[in-house]
Amino acid sequence: MQSAEQLVLELSNPDLRENALLELSKKRELFQDLAPLLWNSFGTIAALLQEIVSIYPVLSPPNLTPAQSNRVCNALALLQCVASHPDTRMLFLNAHIPLYLYPFLNTTSKSRPFEYLRLTSLGVIGALVKVDDTEVISFLLSTEIIPLCLRTMEMGSELSKTVATFIVQKILLDDVGLDYICTTAERFFAVGRVLGNMVGALAEQPSSRLLKHIIRCYLRLSDNPRACDALRSGLPDMLRDTTFSTCLREDLTTRRWLQQLINNVNGARVALQAGGFDHMLMN
Repeated sequence: MQSAEQLVLELSNPDLRENALLELSKKRELFQDLAPLLWNSFGTIAALLQEIVSIYPVLSPPNLTPAQSNRVCNALALLQCVASHPDTRMLFLNAHIPLYLYPFLNTTSKSRPFEYLRLTSLGVIGALVKVDDTEVISFLLSTEIIPLCLRTMEMGSELSKTVATFIVQKILLDDVGLDYICTTAERFFAVGRVLGNMVGALAEQPSSRLLKHIIRCYLRLSDNPRACDALRSGLPDMLRDTTFSTCLREDLTTRRWLQQLINNVNGARVALQAGGFDHMLMN
């Protein structure tokens, strides 16, 4: 087996890069400290970014082939490795590398190559938010990550929807993220509308994993007094009745979250000192 060092060196050689990408992405769990090696070796991150930028022209009109998708997703898998590692995470963020992935999240084609591209890109962002770090959340909020996640939550595959909803959940669980979403009525209702639509879709095609993230998002929103007040009328009836009883039968944690959410919403005070979201919209 080739060493990690040898394969990383080969990334800088255009003739050897495709195979090196494949081998490194397949064996990235086996190589210890691959992330610092990728980050600190000469020209490697530039080579990975070159792979990403090279497929921008086939995004619109959508002409991405399966081979192109597989190759760039191997590069993204290595970037996820860098995003996950404690020694390279903030370096990765401070270099604004996530922004290179946003054009992929902006695509709407539902073909398999594009779906795989979006899912792998979301995996990189998911790796960043997995560790609770306000600095990461603040960076992401300074970009267009919320609208991009909301788009995927509306039109992606079940797996992509799940990862995008997980990212929104992790943003909301940080106080900075909750404040950001609940600062304006427009932001709150944008998130609430997408979550509501997803609940409606899940009644037709249940997914306990996706439902778990949606309920956790609603529960966290209910920690904000104005949002909680708006959820009195905005929480889907399907979460209040027995629509998802079967889906959640085995999931005690999510059942508890749902009960807590309903308790929070039912106990919300109508008259808020600063006025609710409806008051903000009228102003």
